[in-house]
Amino acid sequence: MNDKLELDKRKAFILATVVYEYINTAEPVGSVTLTQKYNLGVSSATIRNEMAELEAGGYLVQPHTSAGRVPSDAGYRAYVDRLMQPETLTSDDTRRIRDQFREASRELSDVIDQTTRLLSGLSGNLAIAIAPSRDTHAFKHVQLIWLSPRTSLAVVVTSGGVGAQRAFEWSTDVDADDLTRLSNALNSRFGGRVMEDVGETEIDSICAELKVSTEIRDAVRAAFATARRPGEPEIAAAGAQNLLDQPEFHDLRKLRAILRIVEEQRTLYDLIADELASDGVGTDPSPHVRIGHELRADELAECSVVTVPYRFGDRGVGMLAILGPRRMPYGRLIALASGTARSLGDHLNDVEIR
Repeated sequence: MNDKLELDKRKAFILATVVYEYINTAEPVGSVTLTQKYNLGVSSATIRNEMAELEAGGYLVQPHTSAGRVPSDAGYRAYVDRLMQPETLTSDDTRRIRDQFREASRELSDVIDQTTRLLSGLSGNLAIAIAPSRDTHAFKHVQLIWLSPRTSLAVVVTSGGVGAQRAFEWSTDVDADDLTRLSNALNSRFGGRVMEDVGETEIDSICAELKVSTEIRDAVRAAFATARRPGEPEIAAAGAQNLLDQPEFHDLRKLRAILRIVEEQRTLYDLIADELASDGVGTDPSPHVRIGHELRADELAECSVVTVPYRFGDRGVGMLAILGPRRMPYGRLIALASGTARSLGDHLNDVEIR
């Protein structure tokens, strides 16, 4: 909260009304507009004075001398944190989300792509999704496949799909039954375990019990290490064209700068990775909103981002986000992102993801 001005009840109500009006019209809001459209119970002169004080306190800005006022970052922040009325999903939104996941793919990458397209269509903004890190996927099974006495294939499957597929050549002949017994033992010990909890010590113990060679043990270690390796973040985005419909982005220079960020996936990931990495995100499914300069990128000074985590398995956490203008309908977008995140998590946990 801005320390320069404490919001009393009347100032809070006027600020909330200015934000609401500006979100809906994209036009600077003046005292006459508020007097004519809203029953604020005070005169236009009083509203004008209150708006001047809100401007002095940093909650409103006046783009032009003769124009009305628009919210500042601090004004939007006060609105989101204290003044906004929570919204729930409409019946149409609920139906579209339900129908989407009823027909959704069983391939993780396809589900993530489908989710971003759904969320961008519902929100009318840019939607972003980050898949859970591979080391938080759950182990499903490993197959050690005998191809010939001197060659074998190791396939490690997790809740996120095939985590590793590696071919190995042996220096001595290997028996197919030995590989089958080892596969069964590994599956029995590790089934349902989060990948980061599958350690080399337990692999070594199982291999020692079955008296398999050091060469095979090292191959199994390598296959599991590959399946655990985080690699590049899996990220999807959809709906960049929606930004063309927003008055804030009719300036093509601003739009190009934002589209460059969308194209540079690493930059896009970094934009919302702070929320993904924050303490407690796995247990706190609450949405978070960052506004304007809170995004720490000059190109995004006119933007806001709504982020909501979703659960995948015991520990896997991914993130959904909506990026749009600061003048976004925060209540509706928070409800959409939260509802979609819940449905995505339920789908990933209920369906046999490949």
